[in-house]
Amino acid sequence: MKYRKLGNSDVLVSEIALGSWLTFSSGAHKQAAIACVQRALDLGVTLIDTANIYGRGAAERVLGEALAGRPRDSYVLATKLFFPMSDTDRGLSRAQVHKQLDASLDRLRVSYVDLYQCHRHDPATPLEETLQALTEVVRAGKARYIGFSEWPIDRIEAALAIPGVERFVSSQPQYSLLHRGPERALIPLCARSGISQIVWSPLAQGVLTGKYRPGQPVPADSRAAQDSMKDFLRPEWLQPEMLRAVQSVGAVAAEAGLTLAQFALAWVLREPNVAAAIIGATRPEQIDENVAASGHLVPPELFERAERLLAQAAVPASRE
Repeated sequence: MKYRKLGNSDVLVSEIALGSWLTFSSGAHKQAAIACVQRALDLGVTLIDTANIYGRGAAERVLGEALAGRPRDSYVLATKLFFPMSDTDRGLSRAQVHKQLDASLDRLRVSYVDLYQCHRHDPATPLEETLQALTEVVRAGKARYIGFSEWPIDRIEAALAIPGVERFVSSQPQYSLLHRGPERALIPLCARSGISQIVWSPLAQGVLTGKYRPGQPVPADSRAAQDSMKDFLRPEWLQPEMLRAVQSVGAVAAEAGLTLAQFALAWVLREPNVAAAIIGATRPEQIDENVAASGHLVPPELFERAERLLAQAAVPASRE
């Protein structure tokens, strides 16, 4: 496992991070989730990412159980707030920042998180109020650093211009071979501002594992088969032409001595502004494969071939 500095912080994080969005949100999968955490930590993963909204606190509770007994300085713990936790609890007001962080700390069984992230921008709360509240929790020792996920560029710039408050050190965007939008404005801005990317969906919701085959039904246990995932899996990614291109990228990956998933993760990690790529897992063996992507030096021409194959298959909407 290789490690990278997280923005303008003094924290090193593993290039592969473990997410907790789906598996950890269901009580039925708790033991599998705990096994995945243990395997990830044993393989050198240090960054664990979660959010209060995942299972309405369920993911944080599972992580609290999984991490119990581990030295607190042996892992980097990140959580988020913004989405509704009740009919009245949502957003990034000062009251919510304090209330939701205290609740997250209780569920996670820790006294602080290393990274507290705003899951989305809150247009209903003045930016100054949010940043001041985040500054308060950092200076109270409840969070070491702060970050954001999927904020508009102008709101990031406005936050960076506020004097006397803590500075963001991380951004969490969707970024993959199939979703390259952050390259246009987000990554350049963050690179200039001491902010690293912690990437979600680097495998494009599983499309870049090769599990979806052209002309074949989607696997019954896959995300594409779940109604709840339809907003995250773009229909154009599952078109036959794109799926054929993905299979062709798998052949390119083989030239690098990698699986398709490892190659897709290595592509994300080729970007210097990326500190880590978040993976999900339902079985420990999946972590074994994905962790092996760290540290691979893939010839740039192989990445370029993969980009061309996918660009030729893409419809305009998928080139964002």
